[in-house]
Amino acid sequence: MRNLSLHFVASRDDFPMVGRDSEVQLTSGDGCWHIGSVMSITVQLDLPDALAEKARAEGLLQSPRLAALLEEEVERARLARETIAMLDEIRSQPGEPMSLEEIQKVVDEVRAERRARREAGR
Repeated sequence: MRNLSLHFVASRDDFPMVGRDSEVQLTSGDGCWHIGSVMSITVQLDLPDALAEKARAEGLLQSPRLAALLEEEVERARLARETIAMLDEIRSQPGEPMSLEEIQKVVDEVRAERRARREAGR
């Protein structure tokens, strides 16, 4: 198992919980800079050696790629929450759910209407 320490720099937009007007410090061997639109995070990962090497070879341990992966996961989580909320809203509707036969009947009616409009337009 390899212990990796990564220096991760991301846009403040990726982390809305951080105040927009708070100051951020980035450090390097040359000194320290204060940048208002970037946040620096050090991440420590415990990965199996094989996975660590594969991730490094794919460039997945670089800050831009980690930021992209986090952005994708944050968006995926948001969409999942919205989908669950939408399903909860649908399930809370009064009345009985439609049977498959009822749904098929509505679909057939809509298709027949569209077909009739197309034929009338010819």
